[in-house]
Amino acid sequence: MLDGSAPPPDNPPVSWLYKRFVRPNFFQRDPEETHNLVISQLAWAARRRWALGLAGCFLRGPRLPIELFGLTFPNPLGLAAGMDKGGSAIPAWAALGLGFSELGGVTRHGQPGNPQPRMFRVVEDEALINRMGFNNPGANTMAERLGDCRDSGAWPSHPVGVNLGKSKVTPLADAPADYLYSFRLLKNLADFFVVNVSSPNTPNLRQLQDKSALAEILGALQEVNDSHRPILVKVAPDLGFGALDQILELVEPHNLAGLVATNTTIARPAQTGIYAETGGLSGRPLAKRSTEVIRHLYQQSGGRVPLIGVGGIFDANDAWEKITAGASLLQIYSGLVYEGPQITRIILKGLTKRLAREGFTELSQAVGTEQ
Repeated sequence: MLDGSAPPPDNPPVSWLYKRFVRPNFFQRDPEETHNLVISQLAWAARRRWALGLAGCFLRGPRLPIELFGLTFPNPLGLAAGMDKGGSAIPAWAALGLGFSELGGVTRHGQPGNPQPRMFRVVEDEALINRMGFNNPGANTMAERLGDCRDSGAWPSHPVGVNLGKSKVTPLADAPADYLYSFRLLKNLADFFVVNVSSPNTPNLRQLQDKSALAEILGALQEVNDSHRPILVKVAPDLGFGALDQILELVEPHNLAGLVATNTTIARPAQTGIYAETGGLSGRPLAKRSTEVIRHLYQQSGGRVPLIGVGGIFDANDAWEKITAGASLLQIYSGLVYEGPQITRIILKGLTKRLAREGFTELSQAVGTEQ
């Protein structure tokens, strides 16, 4: 290596290089500036097959296929919404070894989001705080990018989802029409959809988690869902168990494919320093609560509602905790920022070993086993 030393045996070279050289450089920059730089680099790679192939050689892990929602996932580890808001780097996420990707959140109207600065790192706790506010180019632009990706033959080999949000300028009373506009445009272009009513960064958005308000949105979407695309709902970690139970009551009548647990939290482990910044907190401090929500939803539904677990996943042990609590699929965001692109391969290798050690032949056999 550059200083004559080698990475520890349990720390693969790509991961070691990222933490030793790349991350320190990134972390000297503003978080949003770094984010935009990384997305632009991935967008560049996404247009070059040789770059995607090279990335895949270093970053893809073992296959752990899962069938869910009528879709085939090469592995259970996906990209959480918020990373690729505009669908700029669609083919790159599969090359990074991810089993699926969720783009967006996308809103009917393109919008700049909240004033900057609006993204913060809590490095000592491996956490992020953001109050981005659904900054995105809008549903029309997302439709163009998805269509171009499909037409060019660059569509990835894993399922691609779209996270649907409400435009800031749209009153709550008109929310169903706002979500419906985006869904109509995109429903034949993506593989699944996630209704986001749980972001803390759009004023009053979380009021749409109320059972009647959410039912109205879901009813509008399913009425035009002639392609039978899987529709899920993303829930907030700050909801009480009673409110979560009410959302579960919507699953069967509105033919929900599953739930995503969870979004970022407005709770804080402390009220000083960077933690005093408003916005949604993600990363390690979210891990415990998101797992509690997953476990509750799994227990209350008797395991009949598929769950995507997200919140504080940094290694195979974190992933295993979410799976055995009841998650069939997983998503990462903060872990990717802190651990680097090799996180996928490391987690998948760890899960493969854990499955063998526990005597399971398929990942689905481990789901919900620790209740």
